Amino acid sequence: MNSASRPVYLKLRDQIAAAIIDGRYAEGAMLPSVRAFAAEQGANPLTVAKAYQAFQDEGLVRVQRGVGMYVVPGAAAALRSSERTAFLAEEWPAIARRIECLGLRAEELLATV
Repeated sequence: MNSASRPVYLKLRDQIAAAIIDGRYAEGAMLPSVRAFAAEQGANPLTVAKAYQAFQDEGLVRVQRGVGMYVVPGAAAALRSSERTAFLAEEWPAIARRIECLGLRAEELLATV
């Protein structure tokens, strides 16, 4: 799906997922409040709440009533695995076709890393 056509709550979810994967929100850490994250992102609090609900539904965060939402142990590994699977299924085929179309070789690509 084109990034521009993705719903805002999914874009916010992707941002939070990236922060969990790279350790900005470590396992056991509290996520910012819905209001604080909404203000930081310039988003509607209901949209942020929908993004947070997705993590709760996936079992990647736990809610402590009246306190906040915490990243559960194993969340980063679970997200990394699901993001890898989605990348290989959804993004990689188009990238591979483009690489082939341009006649690039693996050695050339690896030399740029």
